[in-house]
Amino acid sequence: TIENSDDELEKYRRVIGHLRRRLVRTVKDCEAKLQSLAKSPETLSAEAAFGALEGWEDVEPIMKTDDLMAPLKVIYESLVTTGFELVADGRVSDIIRRVAIFGLTLVPLDIREESTKHTLALDAITRHLGIGSYKEWDEASRLSWLQSELTSRRPLFRIRDVEQNLFDFDPDVVKTLMVFKVASEQEPESLGAYVISQAKSASDVLSVMLLQKQFGMEERLMRVVPLFETLDDLTGSPKQLETLFGTTSYMDAINRKQEVMVGYSDSAKDAGRLAACWAQYTAQETMAEVATKFGVELTFFHGKGGTVGRGGNPALYRAILSHPPNTINGRFRVTEQGEMIRQNFGSLEIAERSLDIYTAALLRERFTKHVEPKQKWRDQMQRVSEASCANYRYFVREDPRFVPYFRQATPELELGILNIGSRPAKRNPKGGVESLRAIPWTFAWAQTRMHLSAWLGVGAGLNSENEDDRATLREMYEEWPWFREIISLISMLLSKTDFSITKNYDELLVDPELMSLGDEVRTMLVETRQAVIDVSGSKDISGPHVQLMRASSMIRNPYVDSINVVQAELLKVLRAMPADDSSDLTPELKEIKKVRIDALLLSIKGIVQGMKNSG
Repeated sequence: TIENSDDELEKYRRVIGHLRRRLVRTVKDCEAKLQSLAKSPETLSAEAAFGALEGWEDVEPIMKTDDLMAPLKVIYESLVTTGFELVADGRVSDIIRRVAIFGLTLVPLDIREESTKHTLALDAITRHLGIGSYKEWDEASRLSWLQSELTSRRPLFRIRDVEQNLFDFDPDVVKTLMVFKVASEQEPESLGAYVISQAKSASDVLSVMLLQKQFGMEERLMRVVPLFETLDDLTGSPKQLETLFGTTSYMDAINRKQEVMVGYSDSAKDAGRLAACWAQYTAQETMAEVATKFGVELTFFHGKGGTVGRGGNPALYRAILSHPPNTINGRFRVTEQGEMIRQNFGSLEIAERSLDIYTAALLRERFTKHVEPKQKWRDQMQRVSEASCANYRYFVREDPRFVPYFRQATPELELGILNIGSRPAKRNPKGGVESLRAIPWTFAWAQTRMHLSAWLGVGAGLNSENEDDRATLREMYEEWPWFREIISLISMLLSKTDFSITKNYDELLVDPELMSLGDEVRTMLVETRQAVIDVSGSKDISGPHVQLMRASSMIRNPYVDSINVVQAELLKVLRAMPADDSSDLTPELKEIKKVRIDALLLSIKGIVQGMKNSG
């Protein structure tokens, strides 16, 4: 019921006028909140959006989508009932669709945090309670305690005591806990999923459920999404889901709906491209079977980047169709990152086309009979995966020359000082390649045109002395879309590698004692190219992309080649300059260094645009 309206007789104006006042009140409340958080915010004024309105102080703000949708539907149904269907199906329908899709928030916010942060937070809590060290408990003990606390009505602590840090918790622990406090203060529609990076066990999921409960979010829980990233975590993921689904309190809380994020970037960095792909395939298959067994609606969230090494695929339509059977079922989530956002959604026409492709592929996938891999194909993929992973890990983890070579031959060290990323380049600043985030790992190799992260280990996996193995691989390429798509993408990346460019980086930047590793890598590149050609039966490494790659080479490469040469020279001179905190860095040298860093940043952007899929 709308009271005290200026429009007594014109019913639609009466409803719309009341809505405008409520929207103005909503904007005013948001402005006040922003002003309390920032000293000089640049915010949209309510008057600019809706014009000057009186009486907005007397109405309630709109905080839920239903509060906006209900009067709009009343208007729509009234127009239809009174014979004005054409009017109802115009702007009113457009607004209703927008509200249904975007709500009041445009997009809900996901929260993402590493599992170790939650472990440390709960460890601090259990130590304070005097019941031991959560971090040192085994998985069974953790699950037992978490399940007990989830069903208990007793809080673990008073929230204000943590805010004031009366428990003398580590600042990082307080920060982790305060994220939950802030989340608890938001409207439910403002938040989406709580993604747990580096998830390894069922207790990682239940710990987040418990922390949400502690901060009063029982009635509006964020959906908890484990992100399985490494080879071991992917392999063990079905077991963790089975444990979760066997927990009564957890099943009651999720309403038989579960989302799982599959990590493409870190799994490839951990085990190499082929081993990661096979682990992702089998893990999704088995998790889908577990979900079916327990009657849970499972949605996969694919954490992909733009590069092939990070799970990207420019052939989006084919990529969706090649997913494992029974893992999409008309719904899935996927990340769009870096320059791929602009590439796929940078203009209205391209954005519409991208969404058309997603929609068409999802609809087609629903009615496509997938190729079920034969047992001999599975056995072959297991052999390929093991051989590929062993070769990859030997070079990346065991060869003492690799890390210094990587840091000298690529701009990896410089990426950390350039303002081009959303997160620190490393999870642990003191760690080696294992602590490096997947984006700079892939990005650095793409800059030198080596693309090592996408193909290292592939040759070792595909090569075999056994003629039966070779025949089976060719059969898999011909008959199995999933396998064919992987080989096709690797061949596309291999066709973008450039021997002369990578060798120039080595000659300018790499110490003489490490040059031999560069030669070995290029030898492996030749062998990998031949292995891919043998499997695909193609005469050219570009395979099905041959026409595209020829056009790319003719048009883009002359420009990108020159940028690579300039970048290598810039890296050489910058590394020879004094450090920023050195007394040898005079004001003149400081200005020169700044100009060179700016030039290096431009060269990085130029190569990214030339390679087209390096995000």
